[in-house]
Amino acid sequence: MNVVAKIDEELELMGRVHINEFLKETGTRLTDTVSRVLEIGSQNKFGAKECFINSIVESLDLTNEYNPTFVGDITQTNTQIADHSFECIVCMEVLEHTLDPFAAIREIRRILVDGGWVLLSSPLNFRIHGPVPDCWRFTEHGWKVLLKDFEIEKIDILETPDRFLFPVHYNILARNNLSLQNSASEINFRFI
Repeated sequence: MNVVAKIDEELELMGRVHINEFLKETGTRLTDTVSRVLEIGSQNKFGAKECFINSIVESLDLTNEYNPTFVGDITQTNTQIADHSFECIVCMEVLEHTLDPFAAIREIRRILVDGGWVLLSSPLNFRIHGPVPDCWRFTEHGWKVLLKDFEIEKIDILETPDRFLFPVHYNILARNNLSLQNSASEINFRFI
């Protein structure tokens, strides 16, 4: 029988609190400036609906299990969603479960208006978890590569207690800039 270790239970709770605080703070800041929000893979967890209270919140998920507005795969072109039709996209705890996170970011960029906001999150120091597959972990540097054509406003890092340079979790706030076409070789990484 697989038993979840105490450390993993603690890290999961820390990560969930980190996500919820980020969503509340960012939702409060943006809710009056964005009218239409797309939440990707919410699975009925605390999220965009609770934090963007003055916005229309729609959803995209792989299956109809949670009654999303749209059923589709964020790593594919979702033709039922028009280009540049959302002012904000919330994609929390999803990218690590995709087969192609770069394709997911391209689709997010297609759906998001120029100047629109994207909120992203993913664990780093956390066990393999569901839904399957759990394929990726992104460092601060990996986020910069994934979001090379976005203006990153905030990288919110939840540090692991007593473990330097191995954060538990990241939350990201970035703006879509359709004029950017950066090469990964042009990225400036923070010296560690």
